[in-house]
Amino acid sequence: MARRRLSCKASLRSWVINPGVLIVLASLAGCAAQDRILIPDSEVWETRKAILEQSDEWEFAGRIGVSAGSEGFNGKLWWRQDGVVFRARISGPLGAGTIFINGVGGEMTLTDRDGVVTELRDAEVELRARYGWTIPLTSLRYWALGIPDPASPAEVLFDADGRLSELSQRRWQVTIARYAEGGGQIMPRLITAVNDDLKVRLVIHKWTFR
Repeated sequence: MARRRLSCKASLRSWVINPGVLIVLASLAGCAAQDRILIPDSEVWETRKAILEQSDEWEFAGRIGVSAGSEGFNGKLWWRQDGVVFRARISGPLGAGTIFINGVGGEMTLTDRDGVVTELRDAEVELRARYGWTIPLTSLRYWALGIPDPASPAEVLFDADGRLSELSQRRWQVTIARYAEGGGQIMPRLITAVNDDLKVRLVIHKWTFR
């Protein structure tokens, strides 16, 4: 984090010398947005979990790989959370193209590559029936943050730094193999979720907290 703050100060000094005010201000704004600190340095698990459970304005982008029996794909996943509303974009599945999944509370809709909108009553089951693969949409917003879904019982294990490393919930076995700096704090970077013949691998490249 110290390096990120130093780079912002360096931009400020260059502004005093360089008349490119608009460019520098944009750079400073970007630094500030990326350095929003939510989690205290102590990172005590209960404190971390409570803060992240209440965090509901963020987004991430990364790569996703799904294996489901004889079906599967590698592609990109973008997810944005705004309170109880989420928007997800999945690109790359063969035969599906880019699809969008929107959710409000427990209700979800699918927009396919042709722009047709379908209400999903059981999103994970219906995605599997339609495309041959699925992802854990119901709990992904929490697992991506590195915490259990508070709506379901869970068994958890922690790494040496006190962060979640393994999770058993809703018949899914979740492993967080790597954490890294993201959006101003240490966040999950590599997540794997397994359920029977389903395996979902998510590599998150970018976090943004608002």
